[in-house]
Amino acid sequence: MKEYKIDVSGKKLGRVASEIASILIGKNSPDFQKHTVADVRVEVINASKMDIDEKKSRTKVYTNYTGFPGGLRKRTLEEVATKKGHAEVLEKAVTGMIHNNKLKKIIVKNLIIKE
Repeated sequence: MKEYKIDVSGKKLGRVASEIASILIGKNSPDFQKHTVADVRVEVINASKMDIDEKKSRTKVYTNYTGFPGGLRKRTLEEVATKKGHAEVLEKAVTGMIHNNKLKKIIVKNLIIKE
């Protein structure tokens, strides 16, 4: 298993998330196959020191539908970061960049984020 350690202090959220997603999928490996899980583990450090613009933190909205009438929950990036931490924000960004299929849960398990 190949391990990557990425320091995200001072880097933009989207740029780091796309780099991490690409590594997790295995795109940088010479034996890449899209129907298999890459044998990599990515450890992210200093997630709380990531560079997120104030405008982005106020305007980016995460939505969740509970399944009940009137159950559309909306939270801004700022609310999610204060309640659950910057690790949750980065994990949502990376998870959104990976294809929705049976391998998604397995791929995301190889991501370790430390504040």
